[in-house]
Amino acid sequence: MDPQPKPRMTVDEFLVWCETAPGRHELVRGEVVAMAPERVRHAEAKLAVVDALRHGLRAAGVPCRAMPDGMTVRIDSHTAFEPDALVYCGPRLDPDAVEVPAPVVVEVLSPGTRRTDTGIKLAAYVRLPSVAHDLVMDAQERLVLHHRRGAEAIETRIAREGRLHLDPPGFAVAVEDLFPEP
Repeated sequence: MDPQPKPRMTVDEFLVWCETAPGRHELVRGEVVAMAPERVRHAEAKLAVVDALRHGLRAAGVPCRAMPDGMTVRIDSHTAFEPDALVYCGPRLDPDAVEVPAPVVVEVLSPGTRRTDTGIKLAAYVRLPSVAHDLVMDAQERLVLHHRRGAEAIETRIAREGRLHLDPPGFAVAVEDLFPEP
């Protein structure tokens, strides 16, 4: 397949194109957006998040799995994101799947992604009824913006300590465990 993306494409076309395209990409309103190279700070923060989520899931005994970046969350027919970490519940996905339905999503802020993660991505994730929680991690400030789907609205909590209760699916995680050791 041609490594150059078409000017506009659907998520289905994008996922096929990504199979042979070098680098990492997301699809925003039909346009392919290349993801910048990752810094150590960002990689360590993502690893801490996945470790903390896995620990919380194991402790609660819920039938869910934490996954690192690389998986796709379809927003609509022309937008798909790759969160920095996610949790999905239910049966194990097909080992060849690239999409994850109904996840808890986590984005770790970096200077290059801050505006996108707190803008277009946040708006897209909360638009999906299947996303009950969106966590936006600021590793430098060591705080979490926890957006939770309530009965009538999206509720937001800013946390620097304590526990985040992610129900559904029914587990908790200590805020301090979500960050790499200083």
